[in-house]
Amino acid sequence: VFQSRARRGPPGPEPIDLDVLFEDDCLAVINKPAGMVVHPTYRNWTGTVLNGLLWRHATPSIVTRIDKDTSGLVVAALRPDVHARVQKDSAAGRVTKQYLALVRGTPSPHAGTIALPLARSEEDRRLVVVSPSGQAAETRYEVVSVQGGVGDQAVQALLRCELVTGRTHQIRVHLAASGWPIVGDLVYGKAHDLIGRQALHAWRVGMPHPLTRVPLEFEAPVPADIAALLTRPPTVAKA
Repeated sequence: VFQSRARRGPPGPEPIDLDVLFEDDCLAVINKPAGMVVHPTYRNWTGTVLNGLLWRHATPSIVTRIDKDTSGLVVAALRPDVHARVQKDSAAGRVTKQYLALVRGTPSPHAGTIALPLARSEEDRRLVVVSPSGQAAETRYEVVSVQGGVGDQAVQALLRCELVTGRTHQIRVHLAASGWPIVGDLVYGKAHDLIGRQALHAWRVGMPHPLTRVPLEFEAPVPADIAALLTRPPTVAKA
């Protein structure tokens, strides 16, 4: 197995039909469907967002990654110097990333910040857990609407979440640790009859253009599988 991995070359271009929301000489913004991998791994070497971008551009690199079963926005830099500039903007807090998450239960308070350090599980390195020795992680959240409940006791709630830091599985672990697991999350919550993946959507990204510095904002529509779980359509005001 080790030898077969060692012989594997860099990912190659593939004629994949990507949902491109924005594209210029510097950036490409993709609306990724759930179930598609962003960057090749040993288990998913083909059919990824990066494979599709390599068909269109010579030197793309991913600057905002999301999990395979999370839908929504993926931003790619199309030149190495652009990647460095976007990373610098991100470190300075000039790149904002907002998600929509449908969770079980009623978050209280209805808006707040979750600041829990995160680390890889010692028992299973694929999992992320809250740990005092982990990396600092911060997620802001706000309840958009409550679904299927009476009064303040919702069966589920739609949240808008904003990443202050960008740790692996951050929103999923933070919400589950707070008692509000994401609907359909097979790892940090439990299965749902009507959706086969976590109901988490990378919804909005705001950033300055890496060259012109003009403010940009991108938005990916709520996908059909999440929309079908809502008892009423979300009306989300811009932050």
